This record gives sequence, C-alpha cells and structure tokens, in this order.
Amino acid sequence: MPRLRPLAVAAAFLLAAAPAAPAPAQLAPVEATSLLGAPLRRPTLTAETRARMEAQLDSARAQLAANPKSADARIWVARRLGYLGRFREALTELTTGIAEHPSDPRMYRHRGHRYLTVRDLPRAAADLERAATLMRGRPDEVEPDGQPNARNTPIGTLQSNVWYHLALARYLQHDDAKALQAARSGLAVSGNPDKLVSQTYWTYLILRRMGRDAEARAALQPIRRDLDVIENGSYHRLLLLFKGEIPADSVLGGMANPSDLSAAYGVAAWLGLEGRRAESDALRARILNSAQWPSFGFLAAEADSARARRRGGAPR
Repeated sequence: MPRLRPLAVAAAFLLAAAPAAPAPAQLAPVEATSLLGAPLRRPTLTAETRARMEAQLDSARAQLAANPKSADARIWVARRLGYLGRFREALTELTTGIAEHPSDPRMYRHRGHRYLTVRDLPRAAADLERAATLMRGRPDEVEPDGQPNARNTPIGTLQSNVWYHLALARYLQHDDAKALQAARSGLAVSGNPDKLVSQTYWTYLILRRMGRDAEARAALQPIRRDLDVIENGSYHRLLLLFKGEIPADSVLGGMANPSDLSAAYGVAAWLGLEGRRAESDALRARILNSAQWPSFGFLAAEADSARARRRGGAPR
C-alpha cells in the first residue's frame, strides 16, 4: 500500500510590530459564508489576469446588449462574472436567464455550479436535478471552455457536467445513494478519458464511503496509466493511487503546502478511508488554511470538517 513520508510542520513566527489591519473599505467583498461559518471574500487576482478577464466580461456584455434575448449571451456574462470571483452577480445573471429561458437546462446547470461555490448546497442540488430533468431525451452538446486548455479542446458536455456537479452536490450533503446514481449517470456519458477519470473519482469515493469496497475496486478497472488525459491529470493520478500503482507523495507537488486542492482532498479522503485519520486530518487542515476557497477540493474538505464538527468526531 502506498505510504506518505512524514508531513512537514511549518514554523510560525509572531512579528514584533504587526501591520495595521486594512480598513473595511479595502477588504474584498464577502461572496459566501463557509460551511464552518467563516466569511469568504472575493478571490484576489493578479492585475494582468483581472484586466484580461474584465475585457472578456466587457465583450460578453456587449454581445448580450446586441442580442438581449440570447441564452448563450446571458450564460457567457454569468460565466465571465464567475471567473472574476463575482459569484453573487453571476447568480443574479443566471436567475434572470432562468426567468427568460425557463426550459433551458444550461441555465440551471450553471446556476447549480455557482450555488455550490457560495455553499448553498440544497439550491445547488435542486438546480442540477432540474437541469437533469430538462435535458432528458435531448442530444448532448459540447460545452465551450471559457479558459481553453493547452490543446484548445473542450472536454466537457452539458450532460457530463450536470451529472458531475450533481454527484458532487449530493456527496457534500452525504446523500450517498443519490450521489452514486448521479456519478454512474455521468459515467454513462463520459466520452473521453478526462470525463472518465473525473466521474470515476467520485464513484470510487462514494462507494468506499458506503462500505462497498469491492464495487469501488471494480470501478477502477478501466483506469490505465496511458489514458490520454488533457485536463484532469489530478483525478487520473488519484485513481492510480487508489489502485495502488503510484505512491501518495507522487500525487502532490508538496504535502506541507499543497497547491492542487483537488489532488490534496483526494489524498486526504483516501487516507481517511484507509484508517489513517491523523494524516488525513493534517492534510485537510492544510487545505482549509489555503486561500483557494472556490476550489471543489476546499469545499469538500470544508464539508467533511463541518460534518465532523456536528458529529463531534472525525470526518466520515
């Protein structure tokens, strides 16, 4: 079984003269409240990134102004707002879109995603369930990327993304039976290796949490080292870890300060399932100490910790 090297312990230093706290006007707006009760402020972007994304938002708004009844244009304004961390504005835009296009499953798919970001799990699940209902019987469609990958090849479709986000929403709520149903529906429409590994990842974790270990192992059978994965390398490596083919240290670039929170959460969840609670808790604490709260890895670690707090014990 793969093992972790001892986790590094970072030293903390108190400054003799701490800088003055920023005035309230200097603080980024609060976009959400964490599942642990903490305010979550709009993420900080570099000046270059912000300028590029704001130009993309301006272009999207111009498209909507020119085509005010266009569902595509409305969705792109919401997506561009989300990339800027303006999640509440994105939700407002999508709510307007739903009023204008109540039968368009894409509106509910994207609003469900953003409800996940702001920690409104019941609304997220309801929107994604609605999207699943509306897309039933319709042909699948590729979802264009807002920030293209290295090959400029979109990997997601409407159906695969609805099922992925619904599986996550139910997993976060510990509704494992419905989470498994959504993950398996996602596997049925996984038309490329990237979607295969992302859907298999949640399928495995859900089955392990349900105590159905043999089924979890069986779910890993299609996962090979030579899969041509474009974006979801973290999920691919995690599945190889779950199969016992690579060590845990090779999944992350650094255990003391992980930068890939999806990978970090996967390792933390696996450690917990393997009974290595202290290591799992230590890695989860590092995730929650990062600033990357919009990450699904952060959200999952937060949900586990919130559940443990309510139960008065370790995450399960």
